[in-house]
Amino acid sequence: MATNLQIDPQLLERALQVGGKRTKRETVNEALTEYIQRREQLKILDLFGTVDPQDMLSDEELREQRKRA
Repeated sequence: MATNLQIDPQLLERALQVGGKRTKRETVNEALTEYIQRREQLKILDLFGTVDPQDMLSDEELREQRKRA
């Protein structure tokens, strides 16, 4: 899919240097992939402390569920 973007040339040049990719396309694709991964990690980190251990299954209950699956 062709997309036209206005990207800060200094940012792109720096990303090319730091990332070591050969093309602008590779650099932008890797940057987007890393951006998505980072945002997903942050969402997971936000969940820490929100799960009540009392709501979790015991080891025995987990084994029983696995047997049924």
